[in-house]
Amino acid sequence: MTVSSGAHITELAVNDHACLTFGEPDELLDLTSAFVRDGLSGGVKVIWVSDSGPQQAVTELARRGIAVERALAAGQMAALACENYLLAGQSFAAGQAMSWLNEQMAASRCEGFSGLRVALDMSWALRPISGVEQLPDFEENVGKVLTDSAVSVLCQYDRERFDPVTLASVNAMHSKSVAAATYYADAVLRICRQYAPPGIRLAGEIDYHAEEPLSLALAEALRLDGDITVNMSALSFIDVSCMRMIINLAKSLPVARKVIVECQPGVAGRFAALGVTSVGSISLDVVDDR
Repeated sequence: MTVSSGAHITELAVNDHACLTFGEPDELLDLTSAFVRDGLSGGVKVIWVSDSGPQQAVTELARRGIAVERALAAGQMAALACENYLLAGQSFAAGQAMSWLNEQMAASRCEGFSGLRVALDMSWALRPISGVEQLPDFEENVGKVLTDSAVSVLCQYDRERFDPVTLASVNAMHSKSVAAATYYADAVLRICRQYAPPGIRLAGEIDYHAEEPLSLALAEALRLDGDITVNMSALSFIDVSCMRMIINLAKSLPVARKVIVECQPGVAGRFAALGVTSVGSISLDVVDDR
């Protein structure tokens, strides 16, 4: 199987078996939300099997502006925990998990949906669970059943917790490899694309040394439709030059578009000191410290 590298989450199509690697919870939630959003808007059924539980999945989707409650009520979406679906108690059996997936594929057809999207959080495999050695067999069989189907499966692996050997072996069993588009990353700062809602996400601390990657990220966000979200909820410091860059982007937008800055109270105070409240095309969304 040939694996394509660097695919965007928004590029996934029918019968894709994609391996999503993430480094932090926000990255997982953002990418999965985009996968769910695009599936719902495309009229297919969507299932999210989350290791953290269905309620958090529903809450995060709603927070990102996705009409998840309506989809749940209509039967177009299901949010599930790993237990009783991928797992049976504290054990995993590839055959049983495949039976469940095949049942979901058949059920979605019977319900009249044109296709199915399934997001599988594989963090359960980090627990002391019997049968975890069958994980490669499961991934291989998933790829086989998706051939010539209208079903796509997104398998999610934490690259900070899974060992490199496991990641390399399972990645080779997928048709596509997915991760957040990253513009800059070091020990202090990370700048990456945000998919739901569209924009960019910054974490850590940023100053004028990172103006170039910030400019690139903002320029690409400008080419998207609708409002631009600059998620800085995990950013503890931003200097004046970088703030002015974001404000100038907002001032350049047409009347129908805005820049929405999500940030901690301290960062919001710095923006306010620059007079951002008088700029109609930018709004501050102050969030609690995370």
